Amino acid sequence: MADGAPTVDLNTCDLEPIHVIGRIQSFGWLVSFSSDWIINHASLNCEALFGLDPHALIGLPAAQFLSPDALHDVRSRLQILGGGSSVERIFEIDLMGDGRLFDMALHISGRSYVLEIEPRESGRRRDFVSYVRPMIERLREAPSLDQLCANAARHMRALTGFDRVMIYRFEADGAGEVIAESLNGMVDSFRGMHFPASDIPAQARRLYARNLLRIISDIDDPTVPIYPATGPSGDPLDLSMSGLRAVSPIHVEYLRNMGVKASMSVSIMRRGKLWGLMACHHYSPLTLSYSARTASELFGEFFAYLLEQKETDFALARRSASTRLHDEIMARVAGGGSLLEAFEDFGEAIGRVIPFDGAVGWVDGRFVSRGATPDEAQFAELARFLNTAGASTVWSTDAIARIFEPAGEWADKAAGLLALPVSRTPRDYIVLFRREQLREVNWAGNPEKTIELGPNGPRLTPRKSFEIWKEERRGQSHSWSEDEIQAADSLRVTLLEVVLRLADSAHAEREQANRQQDMLIAELNHRVRNILNLIRALVTQSKEGARTIDEFAEIVGSRIHALARAHDQVTQKDWTPSSLYTLIRTEAAAYAGHSADRVRILGPDALIAPGAFTTLALVFHELTTNSVKYGALSDTHGCVTVALARVADGALEVDWRESDGPPVCPPTRRGFGSTIIERTIPHELGGTASVDFPVQGLHARFLLPAEHIAAFETPAVPLAEPRSDPAQESGLSAASIGAALVVEDNVIIAMEAEDVLRDLGFEDCRVAGAVADALDMVHSGEIAFAMLDVNLGKDTSEDVAHALTERGIPFIFASGYGERSMLAEVFRNVPIVTKPYGLRDVKAALAQLAKR
Repeated sequence: MADGAPTVDLNTCDLEPIHVIGRIQSFGWLVSFSSDWIINHASLNCEALFGLDPHALIGLPAAQFLSPDALHDVRSRLQILGGGSSVERIFEIDLMGDGRLFDMALHISGRSYVLEIEPRESGRRRDFVSYVRPMIERLREAPSLDQLCANAARHMRALTGFDRVMIYRFEADGAGEVIAESLNGMVDSFRGMHFPASDIPAQARRLYARNLLRIISDIDDPTVPIYPATGPSGDPLDLSMSGLRAVSPIHVEYLRNMGVKASMSVSIMRRGKLWGLMACHHYSPLTLSYSARTASELFGEFFAYLLEQKETDFALARRSASTRLHDEIMARVAGGGSLLEAFEDFGEAIGRVIPFDGAVGWVDGRFVSRGATPDEAQFAELARFLNTAGASTVWSTDAIARIFEPAGEWADKAAGLLALPVSRTPRDYIVLFRREQLREVNWAGNPEKTIELGPNGPRLTPRKSFEIWKEERRGQSHSWSEDEIQAADSLRVTLLEVVLRLADSAHAEREQANRQQDMLIAELNHRVRNILNLIRALVTQSKEGARTIDEFAEIVGSRIHALARAHDQVTQKDWTPSSLYTLIRTEAAAYAGHSADRVRILGPDALIAPGAFTTLALVFHELTTNSVKYGALSDTHGCVTVALARVADGALEVDWRESDGPPVCPPTRRGFGSTIIERTIPHELGGTASVDFPVQGLHARFLLPAEHIAAFETPAVPLAEPRSDPAQESGLSAASIGAALVVEDNVIIAMEAEDVLRDLGFEDCRVAGAVADALDMVHSGEIAFAMLDVNLGKDTSEDVAHALTERGIPFIFASGYGERSMLAEVFRNVPIVTKPYGLRDVKAALAQLAKR
């Protein structure tokens, strides 16, 4: 066989078995093969899988053990397998044709294929990957990088169940810092702790950059060898991409010294380089299914993308500020004068883009300063140093005294500097200074610990102590970020242009300045176009009907809620005709808020047949949301009049008329919402629809055939919405609220319910996904209110409800069934919210609870 990756033709190649050596974790099996021949195998109990001793397995045909269907699936995945750093996954495969299901991973290692096999998780199946998308949607809402990282740690812990999840960022020297974390409330915090580079050596970081997920389910779990132990070439099998590969004994001892029993890491890659890790710790053994690990890896990749996107957004904002600074500076010198004469104004403008404590202008031997800086004589000496150190380019340091010894004389004024040459020869500078930032760094142990002799001589030995070791850093300023240096470089070009314009007004110099400006504009155009191309690519991959994923989620979510409300209205009456008045009022209350009283309904109420009711729900949803966003309900004066009338043949005429709102302009394009309004009733119900856009307000007319109208009747008087706070009415005021318990087996819905309860004033929210966990929390005596999902897979929450009732703790139910048939009679008066629910639904349930 040729060198490189093996061929995917598994029928023609006949190789001599290759012998390798290695060790793996014990919760799965590993098989390596070339062509159709098994070449090595590792397992705690290989007889349980193949029925043979591993020594007898080597060199036998794979088809003797794998079922034809399984072998077909493996060959198909080999066909699409990428390079040596890609892994193909196969879930729920009947490997031996005996009904046992396994999850598998397949990757290339040298001239061999490596097949990793794990038993399929028994019991209830959970689609962990489906949790990733809504989690990412929540991450997109983070307003800052710190909040993004904190939210990511929280979601990863919810997805995996680890006791501690940390966002660990590598520094340039290989050391790391825990910048965010999520805890179960019973373990110590590592946030803000620094770890020396030796804790994760360079070879480990290289492996993290190649294999994005590593897991240890139990540090005390024995590893097992790969057979045979040696081969003709003596080369071991490369298990870099293996998920079952056991980690270094040094790392295991490191975790044992921390008290950690299980761990997982998900690499965070930024532009092809290792930015950091999602590090997960558990203080008891924890085995995650392959689907859960796959979802964790996918979540980590999406988080890395969002992290880079957020950093790019902030960088773009700073570059935009740099562009505005360029325009401002050019405008200030357009009327003539010198750079130093306008230095005070320049300094103020520069400080809005690059923060500093002092600034010096040094042009043609003239000295101007503002803020904390060296004096003129001291700076003249520094300028001579800069002529060699920072000539013709932006030059920066956060500890000038370490490089330029005379700077120690003015260390009380400045410790770091950023120098911008503003002439074509090393002579003139604008220099920004920053004061010393006395900084205390918390290390997890002494980062400069002496080398210890291990069992194999002077080599890496695991850290035994994680006590906080504080380092006080002096003589350093706050570091100059990469974006600040790039902004300074753009500013240097701008200032150079200014100096050239002021020094020589000749035509040739002006042309040079214009070319320089054109170059900057072209660069800006180039970058903006790249960004626009990226945005266009993202939009192209999004669902139709939305320009962004957030808009897609908002539009689809509101339409789903509209349909859900219509469905509830119909099902509450046992699928009998429902009131059109009620439908319109419900939509107005949901989306018009305090403007709902400006929606007036005239004429008789119409009872709409169930088959047409959801169609009308979508139409009135689009009309209402459109009015709230752009029409009469978008200000404080407009109103909507909905006139209902029975025509001669028993049909229903609906006249929607908006007035007194903002002036209306006909839309230039028809979106999906407009299509619903104009075409749904004609297409689905055989009626008519027309929409006009007079300047005084949108006017829509609909005719619904008589076959969809069950009856006309006098409209009922609407009930007034409760004005007081339901939480207070129920005795759950902010002053008396204790912990709130959410019992929900779906982690996404649980997090949504937690957010709703926090909005209602519950600062302490606890989540349980199983009855036993919920009962433990109830028995703790700290729960003051509970929200119970009726159905918890194979169980219901009735036992939890009984326990709450015995203790007099108020609670409500949540259900996707929309009915009470599965609830005990004793709970018939307990309020219930129907999924999907929101803040308004829970508030209404609390108000109902207060009346009991």
